Amino acid sequence: MTQLTLNLIQGSVKFNFTPEAARNLQQEISTLVESLKLSAVHGSQRDSRPSPRPAMEYRYTGDVFLEVFCNPNIYPSPYAAKVLLTVRDDRIRLTSEAELTRLIEDLSQYLEQR
Repeated sequence: MTQLTLNLIQGSVKFNFTPEAARNLQQEISTLVESLKLSAVHGSQRDSRPSPRPAMEYRYTGDVFLEVFCNPNIYPSPYAAKVLLTVRDDRIRLTSEAELTRLIEDLSQYLEQR
């Protein structure tokens, strides 16, 4: 198990994470990005109202508990989207926002190093 560094809007957090978990999170994010792209297309068509899209809720339990949440219904595009991250263990809990595009980059960089 190696450490993943996630860059937040202010600061960063580093914790043990598995490559398999990173690939699972990457898949969840890929689905989220597709949902955001569909919302952006529907948003440009003023005659139709887009149907609500389900929120992304990813959870990982290992050395720490990681939760990543994003509601695609409130962002106009993947480039504007932010995710809410919670990282906790039995001693500390950190909850913060991160830009979706930065999270994608952090995961890609982590997996390239494996």
